[in-house]
Amino acid sequence: MQKPHTHILLVEDDLDLASLEANFLAAHGFTVITVQNGEDAIAFLRKGHPDLVLLDIELAGQLNGWQVFETLRHSMNTPVLLTTSSLNGMRKQLRDQAESRATLDHLAKPYTMPKLLKRVQRMLMVAPS
Repeated sequence: MQKPHTHILLVEDDLDLASLEANFLAAHGFTVITVQNGEDAIAFLRKGHPDLVLLDIELAGQLNGWQVFETLRHSMNTPVLLTTSSLNGMRKQLRDQAESRATLDHLAKPYTMPKLLKRVQRMLMVAPS
């Protein structure tokens, strides 16, 4: 279903959740690069171009997920799956980005790993080349 060596950048500050997601996605054939904050995400994106970014909006540290997303969009149109436990205004913010669900989508926490896998696979299948 995915191309060989599909790379996912996982940006998540909850170490237990990041480990669970990375292991689950790796078991399904993805190469997962995990970072714990926005600063490390930006540093990685300056040198690498993942096929998809799984991005927690509520990151601890100097940069939150929206700031990482904005920085990402200045240099590439990589599909981004946003995750958050706070849905206040999420749909409006997504609409304001004026992107299709092929390049930007969200997944409300908590979610199951099969649901995460299904969303990742769908985004990768419909992502623009």
